[in-house]
Amino acid sequence: MKRMTRMKAILMGAALLALAPGARPALAQALSMGVSAPPASIDPHYYTLTPNIMLSAHMFEALVARDENSRLHPGLAESWKRLDDTTWEFKLRDGVTFHNGEKLTAEDVAYTLKRVPQVQSPSSFAVYIRAISDVEVVDPLTVRLKTANPYPLLPNDLAQIFILPHSLGENPASAEFNSGKATIGTGPYRFVSYNPNDRVEMARNDAYWGGKPQWEKVDYRIITNAPSRVAALLSGDVAMIDSVPTADLAKLRRDDKLNIVEGTSLRLVFLGLDVFREDGSPDISGPNGEKLDKNPLQDRRVREALSVAINRPAIVSRVMEGAAVAAGQFMPPGAYGYDPSIPVPPYDPARARKLLAEAGYPNGFTITLRGPNDRYVNDEQIQQVVAQMWSRIGVKTSVDAQPLATVIGRLNRFDASAYLLGWSNSTGEPSTSLRAVLGSRGAPGRGLANYGRYSNPKMDEITTRGLATFDDEAREKLLQEAMRVAMEDVAVIPLHTQKSVWGLRRGLTYTPRVDEQTTAMGVHPVQ
Repeated sequence: MKRMTRMKAILMGAALLALAPGARPALAQALSMGVSAPPASIDPHYYTLTPNIMLSAHMFEALVARDENSRLHPGLAESWKRLDDTTWEFKLRDGVTFHNGEKLTAEDVAYTLKRVPQVQSPSSFAVYIRAISDVEVVDPLTVRLKTANPYPLLPNDLAQIFILPHSLGENPASAEFNSGKATIGTGPYRFVSYNPNDRVEMARNDAYWGGKPQWEKVDYRIITNAPSRVAALLSGDVAMIDSVPTADLAKLRRDDKLNIVEGTSLRLVFLGLDVFREDGSPDISGPNGEKLDKNPLQDRRVREALSVAINRPAIVSRVMEGAAVAAGQFMPPGAYGYDPSIPVPPYDPARARKLLAEAGYPNGFTITLRGPNDRYVNDEQIQQVVAQMWSRIGVKTSVDAQPLATVIGRLNRFDASAYLLGWSNSTGEPSTSLRAVLGSRGAPGRGLANYGRYSNPKMDEITTRGLATFDDEAREKLLQEAMRVAMEDVAVIPLHTQKSVWGLRRGLTYTPRVDEQTTAMGVHPVQ
């Protein structure tokens, strides 16, 4: 216990000394970070959630890497090529070692791809390897992956799969990663300790193949409360924070002891709806609380009414303080797959009331909107504002905002009628949202994050054709068409794309990432 306390003191003291007025940032040996969302596990294959992935990226690596703009570049594989329409060959870097000293080989790749679908997960990484039908170890540095059908996005998907050493044995339990026993990767930092919902401590991997990491030690602190996160930055308790609260932006920008870094992201904040049940939905009743014999959300007119009842520009300007862009689809303007023909739904409460009446609900109904209060920027505030807007058209709305872990547990039981979530197409294109969020649940590799159980065979079919098309331009048109079908059907209700904001002590800067990840690798002394 005394040893751990002493280590924390050393970490904090080094960070403060490095960033004190007049200090030379290049001499900093420790970095203390304050992140807004806790990982659900240290296991890199447990949960396709950004807080998990960005922590894993410190200690583990994939065959294919992504830069800050989500463009692909070599990772543990120095090259890859398509041998034919259903065969890809990946050449591994020579001389890469795991944290335990073992050399990376193709056997480790095969082992990892076998393990991923075996992990019990609330949202599995298996979606990224569904296309693989066979794995062939050609030699220690060469692996060939077969797909049942042509699949041009395999390198994109493999950028999500962190490689583990096969010496870990048959499917190590996630608990073994949390204890550190199985936390062995090739990444720039090594696992030291993990205290759930508090911090992860990491140390520099001096044998890292990619060059010496900037920081000797990283104190990765989890501070979910926004005011506490800001206070930690202002006091020097941490050297950087993510998810700077929008209400504090103007004040923090004026503070000459800080550096504020902003960047656009690929994260859409949206509302999901239970469109599956026919004979009522768990959180819906009549305008006076009476039981309804059918589910209003199955009617597209009701879904559209709920969408156009929302004043997205007002949420962007007043709730998000401009740190967002109103949205009508999953990809932001300028990104691959963005379709300019899909409009941002206009605010039109009169039309909303008319649509409700046409659908047979002239007096509206009662609904509960559920969502997290610790995950997205202003998530609970957004839910409260949406509830007010829905109530104005006669849909009496209450809000139940809980920690994300609680919300996901409920959604996995399909025990919600309407919910707020976010989704980042961190692959830089829309196929993951078309498959995981909008794809029909139960189809191979589809619907793993589709908690409203929306299903549209036409959209699924167009997506499937897009995923099998090697020509980038033709594939983009098909993915745009699939998104257009889903958005016209009001499969979900897009609200806005988040901007990401980081705050750092003077002398440090951060390279913003469109995938919103906060990593020690992106923090550098100002030159």
